[in-house]
Amino acid sequence: MRPTIESSPVRDLLALTDHPDMISFAGGLPAPELFDVEGWRAAFDRALSRPGVLQYAPTEGDPALRALIADRETRRGLPTRADDLLITTGSQQALTLVATTLLGPGAVVAVEEPTYLAALQCFRMSGARVVPVPGDDQGILPEALEDVIDRHQPTLLYLVPTFANPTGRTLPATRRRALARLAETHSLWLVEDDPYGELRYRGTPVPPLAASGDRVISLGSLSKICAPGLRLGWLRAPATLLPSLAVTKQAADLHTSTVDQAAAATYLATTDLDAHIARLRTEYRTRRDAMIAALPAATPAGTTWMDPDGGMFIWLRLPGETDTSATLRTALREQVAFVPGAPFYATTPDPSTLRLSFTTNPPARITTGMHRLAAALSSSVPNQ
Repeated sequence: MRPTIESSPVRDLLALTDHPDMISFAGGLPAPELFDVEGWRAAFDRALSRPGVLQYAPTEGDPALRALIADRETRRGLPTRADDLLITTGSQQALTLVATTLLGPGAVVAVEEPTYLAALQCFRMSGARVVPVPGDDQGILPEALEDVIDRHQPTLLYLVPTFANPTGRTLPATRRRALARLAETHSLWLVEDDPYGELRYRGTPVPPLAASGDRVISLGSLSKICAPGLRLGWLRAPATLLPSLAVTKQAADLHTSTVDQAAAATYLATTDLDAHIARLRTEYRTRRDAMIAALPAATPAGTTWMDPDGGMFIWLRLPGETDTSATLRTALREQVAFVPGAPFYATTPDPSTLRLSFTTNPPARITTGMHRLAAALSSSVPNQ
């Protein structure tokens, strides 16, 4: 029987919140006013002059683009060759290729709890059984993973170790090394999804999980640091696995858009991407700080939240028996939106949780939106 896959509540909310008076903290969207439109226009113009750019291309991806991404990954602390990479149509396709290649009905996938809800969709679509791994404010506990391995024999562990979606938490280096050792010992694949790692606003970068072991598949993307409309991502995998992933990619779409890859290669070769990311960090830091500053007055007593070092999200838990799915209906009437936390859980949800995204709106609009959220919470949270 084909598994039943529910629509993403974030996608559904984007349709509901597409109104100029609505202030949405729902979707994890980059700020459109920060897109380098002129840089990409020039890159596409130059790319279209390349011979063969409108023709079919290798499944593995544009060689120039792979080399540029490999160099960037190496400079971020993950030694990478172009031949280690497969270019994908966004990192979501990369995850789908991994699931298609490694999983099947009845396979077990371990995940942090809560986790990226589109990953849950992907694994359920493959027919896999998803098992949560307990953790704390710093992420998965290695001893808890060892227990899950002993009890369930998962094929892979999926996690967003840096500025996780939805919680914003970051897995410490010591735990990353411990997870890599467990993967080696138990022949477990680790999938490191890293769309937010370069969006750090304070603290010291943590080495990529893939730098700790040979059983890690890394997923990357240009969506959060350039533009999601490009739909350009990649996966880095060991040589023993990459050919199988390439065959799966062939069956999926032959190759990712040749034009988009050529433009990305031109852009990365001619643009100071580090300077662009520095601008994103500066702007997003002010937006995070504006939201964090507004939370004490906007939320009822007893509310707790994460104050992330980077990324796009703040994770909250409201007091008592609050159901944030019901609270959302009140919030929408106040012209403000968020994502209830329940869909991010693989098994038993915590209905009192919710996710706020701070990147899309400038500080003044965030302040207005938090006033609206305060009104919604004051009228819908019990005993307030």
